[in-house]
Amino acid sequence: MSGYSLLAGVRILEVAQLAPSSVGGHLADLGADVVKVETGTGEGVRHNGARAVGSPDGPGFMHLRWNRGKRSVALDLRSEEGRQAFLRLAATADAVVEGTRHGHLERLGLGWDALREVRPQTVLCEVSGTGAEGPYRDLATGGMWFDAYAGMRTVDTDHPSPPGVMGGSAEVPQAMYAVGAYGAMAILAAVLRARETGVGARLQVSSIDVATAWMPDRIDAALNADRTYARPCWTPDGRLPDWPLLDAYATKDGGAIVLGSHHPKFWRALCAAVGRPDLLDIDLSTVDEGSEERALQVWRELDALFRTRTKQEWTDLFLAHDVAGGPVNTVEELLDDPHFRARATTYEKGGYRFAASPVRVVGEEFAPELAPELGQHTEEVLGS
Repeated sequence: MSGYSLLAGVRILEVAQLAPSSVGGHLADLGADVVKVETGTGEGVRHNGARAVGSPDGPGFMHLRWNRGKRSVALDLRSEEGRQAFLRLAATADAVVEGTRHGHLERLGLGWDALREVRPQTVLCEVSGTGAEGPYRDLATGGMWFDAYAGMRTVDTDHPSPPGVMGGSAEVPQAMYAVGAYGAMAILAAVLRARETGVGARLQVSSIDVATAWMPDRIDAALNADRTYARPCWTPDGRLPDWPLLDAYATKDGGAIVLGSHHPKFWRALCAAVGRPDLLDIDLSTVDEGSEERALQVWRELDALFRTRTKQEWTDLFLAHDVAGGPVNTVEELLDDPHFRARATTYEKGGYRFAASPVRVVGEEFAPELAPELGQHTEEVLGS
């Protein structure tokens, strides 16, 4: 499959729609043989997303990412012939991914009990939006709502304005994209145990649980509200008194750079590098009535300072003087960033360039096959 070789010999059988397809996508990137079972016109991610390849009707980039390196088998799981073919495949697979509404395979007679009958050590990973129990189990859901459910998404109904009160494209739906990594991690752990002990596992990963667990400072603090105390270094408005040292600033060329120097050694390094030791005399550690004004004073000084050099000049200064921070990029600017271009961040396939896996395996090249056409490998897989 031209992904990595780490999971060579591991087979995954996948029935997934949209974001849950990323579970098998992560495993395919690492070298697993992921057989994607599709019905009808294929799973929705094939033509989903804001941008397509070649034409507005072309394949979506989410499909090209999440389904790359997989093999596609077209089956009608509502027919007896299709169900029997699925079970034959399941008998050869280390794990099965169900990435649809909860209970989809069960309703087709292909759930946990049927899978264990054909392979006692099987691993079933049920990936859903809302989980297997609770009053929202059958709620039709989507990416942005997962974050909103867990209090992670900005929703301001007191100040409505077009195009709406909920953060849109500027706020990445975190749980929707993160659920694939959690599902893949769980599958690998369960398959490892199954190969050692012969004991299978039924796993359940939901996007709302990912969103809930994402930020411990929020959920765990709220769960222990009667024993939770705000650290004394925080100001009443919920910011550190040294917040100007952890902010983004405009640069001379219209760019921006992040200063991440709230640690004293980095702050001292910056002040020394620009000849401003006087800034070190301003107290940014004490919380009192003057905290806000002192912070604003430093912010104004830094705002004026960073406008005197270009983004690249500041980046070079940070590197030369060990100052924490770095350049801010748009997606287009990232493609020209010298650090991005210097690393094996992309690969080419079929005349297109794609972002590579964030996992690097030293000594191996990452260049998985393009996402398959619907049913492209049906005869190949079923014939074997």
